[in-house]
Amino acid sequence: MRDNEVAPGAVSPGSVETPDGNVPRTPAAREFLIEVACRSASAALLGIFAYGAIRQWLAAPARITLVLLVVTAFVTVGLSLFSKVPARRDWTPMAFLFSVGGTYYFLAVQLTPGTHLIPEWAGATLQVLGLVWQLFAKASLRRAFGILPANRGVVSGGAYRFMRHPMYLGYFLTDIGFLLVNFDVRNVIVYGAQFALQAGRIWREERLLSDDERYRAYRQRVRYRVLPGLF
Repeated sequence: MRDNEVAPGAVSPGSVETPDGNVPRTPAAREFLIEVACRSASAALLGIFAYGAIRQWLAAPARITLVLLVVTAFVTVGLSLFSKVPARRDWTPMAFLFSVGGTYYFLAVQLTPGTHLIPEWAGATLQVLGLVWQLFAKASLRRAFGILPANRGVVSGGAYRFMRHPMYLGYFLTDIGFLLVNFDVRNVIVYGAQFALQAGRIWREERLLSDDERYRAYRQRVRYRVLPGLF
């Protein structure tokens, strides 16, 4: 028998046998169950939101921005269901608040029609531009993206040649496009909170990644986080 094998019926190193003879779940098993639970909850929330939004759209088919809001939610949350599990993730309460609030904000958006500050087509154009940029950024990352701040490897190609957090520029464009066509007090509050949460999320991501020497070198080469010349 090789040293790293365990005889049949034996308890593996690091495990403790319970009085009934069962071996409790290992940390890896707990992580797996947490991962499955989180992704299942994300899929359920996304489905509930999509159902409500599509019902609103069927009542007013000219509201293209509403359909694009659903598409944006699927791009943001839906694709994260298939992201790879990182080696290190930030589970601190502050990071959790920023990430979950900044991701699932669409659940609080007022879906009924609001004031048009710009035409429907103009808002939809901003949303499409934001979606295209998000997809470009996600394609640059491949499967190295998710909801919580994590080190999934340092990416410096594609959209990441221009800014350190290009996906957030896509989020901003899609959010502004919807808000300006569906303007009301509730949505102003929701999107104002969303922008603040995303700024906090960027801060937490950079704090986590700064431990990686490769990211520190990348940060020296690419100066701006989201908006070249500004931020």
